[in-house]
This record gives sequence, structure tokens and C-alpha cells, in this order.
Amino acid sequence: MRIKKNITLSLFAVTFLSCFTTITSQNKTAVEPPKIIQDTVKIGKLSVPPLESDSIFTDNGLKLKPYKKNAHASYYADKFTGRKTANGSRFDNNKYTAAHKKLPFGTRIKVTNEANGKFVIVKITDRGPFVKTRELDLSKRAFMEITKSKGAGAMKVTIERIIE
Repeated sequence: MRIKKNITLSLFAVTFLSCFTTITSQNKTAVEPPKIIQDTVKIGKLSVPPLESDSIFTDNGLKLKPYKKNAHASYYADKFTGRKTANGSRFDNNKYTAAHKKLPFGTRIKVTNEANGKFVIVKITDRGPFVKTRELDLSKRAFMEITKSKGAGAMKVTIERIIE
């Protein structure tokens, strides 16, 4: 029992001392203590909203409500850049926006590519797509960020509403 304690203490001492680095300059030796990195986590009370049975809380605090799985998503063509959207704003293919047939304007959704698990959060600003098999039109930037192949024009996604 004593031998185990002595070995443990010896290993601790060796590990602790190996954390220090020796700096040599002009034949002088100085011991520099390890750098202390301050924790950036704020300490305080956490306010947790009441749980709903059909919602999911994520690590970053988003409250998600499942909307649709295996939805077919595509992206806007470049010719739509600068045109007015259904909510009155100008469309920009470099922003994180989307078009949906039914979701209210301003709704934020999390769109996850089912093939690789990548996701993006976009805001609904337009109506469409006007193809029966498609559920969602993403801006080109949002689509390219989550796609598996840059040459693809459509993908299967999971859509989750962000509850605010």
C-alpha cells in the first residue's frame, strides 16, 4: 500500500515538474511556470425555459421544434439576386435566407443535410419553391455551406423551427 502511494506521489511530482520549461540564455537557467489560461465561462444563474414535449434544447441554447424530415431542398439561381422577395426585402445569394411555401416570414429554421450532418440556420424571407417535389429553396451561400458535393443542385434535409 505504501509503495503504491510513493509511486503515485513520485509520478505526480515528475508530471508536475515536467510542466515547467527551462529557458537558457547566456548560460543562465530560469524556470518559467506554466501559463494559466483564465476560464471564459461566466458563472451565474441559468434561466431555463419550461420544457415542451415536442421541442429539443441544443448545446448553444436554441430551442428547436421538429418540422419535417427527408425534405427536398435546392437553391436560388444567381439571376434572382437583387430582386424583391415576397416579404419586400431584396434577395441576396450571400445571406442566410430561404423560401418556404407555408412558414411565416421571419421564421428562423435549422436546416440539416441528412447525408453529412452539416447544418445552417436561415431566415424565411420568400415564398416558394414552385416545384411540387421541393420543400425549401436556400440561398446559394447557405446551400453550399452544408452540401456534400459542390456540384449538387438538391439534397435531402431535416427542417427544425427555432422557437424564440
